Amino acid sequence: MMGGSPVVEVVAGVIRDARGRVLLARRTEGRDLAGLWEFPGGKREPGETGEEALARELHEELGIEARVGEALIRVPQQYPHKHLVLDVRFIDSWQGRARGREGQALAWVPVDRLPLYDMPPADRPVVAALMQPSLYRVTDTPVDEVEWLASLQRSFASGLRRVQLRAPGLHGQRWSHLVECAADLARGAGAEVLVNGDVALARHLGIGLHLPAAQLALLADRPLPLPFAVAASCHGVIDLARAEAIGCDFAVVGHIRPTPSHEEGTPLGWDGFVALRERTSLPLYAIGGLTPHDLPAARTMGAQGVAGIRAFEAV
Repeated sequence: MMGGSPVVEVVAGVIRDARGRVLLARRTEGRDLAGLWEFPGGKREPGETGEEALARELHEELGIEARVGEALIRVPQQYPHKHLVLDVRFIDSWQGRARGREGQALAWVPVDRLPLYDMPPADRPVVAALMQPSLYRVTDTPVDEVEWLASLQRSFASGLRRVQLRAPGLHGQRWSHLVECAADLARGAGAEVLVNGDVALARHLGIGLHLPAAQLALLADRPLPLPFAVAASCHGVIDLARAEAIGCDFAVVGHIRPTPSHEEGTPLGWDGFVALRERTSLPLYAIGGLTPHDLPAARTMGAQGVAGIRAFEAV
């Protein structure tokens, strides 16, 4: 039991065909969340490992023999009458012809079309884990603007694909010019930048927007149209509910551990992060005292990835 609700452990697989499409199954009538699409799998039985349970479920549901591979993400989710933990693994290989042996419809879906399918809340972060960057760098106020831009260029060259442009104390034309230069670098690298707090600048430059929690609380609608990304810093359930209500694409939650910039207050810790993770379907980055090396642990807590400032400068 957890929080008075029974804990249901579910395993699911990311199964790809030769064209790279991902297999989804539709929940049948008479089940919770009937009609929604999900990654195939089922409940883990007592005494089974996750790998054993997933291989068994895929055989029973789809008629295939699967070799279970690496973990993708483990998503805790609170539903009205149960607490679910969804453990998602890649399927390295499989044999047989996948078919809905329990009457469920199946669909082979290109990865970029996965967001178009209505899914249960626990499956939505899985789609983000497949599609979106796992690292989110946050910039600091530049000491040397040339080096600040060079650092971003190095990050993009090393494979970083998502950055929040933030520079406390820097405003006006000087900051706008730097953001414009950073946006140009990002476009050249196929990366994404989100400017902190400045809706007008984001609209003017055609880039994403990251909302501080105080700004998020004042909004009733999404401040940018699609496809421009909107994210938010969230510190509790109310923030997350607001972010989800206005259509944010993801949120950042923390601080997980003590940091020089957050010496005051009690760190959220991973237990606190999980308590928030299970109350929303948004992809969540964990922030605060973390480095890229914390990504595997963060994924076991349901995080899309990790975010940070200093430890991400070398990424």
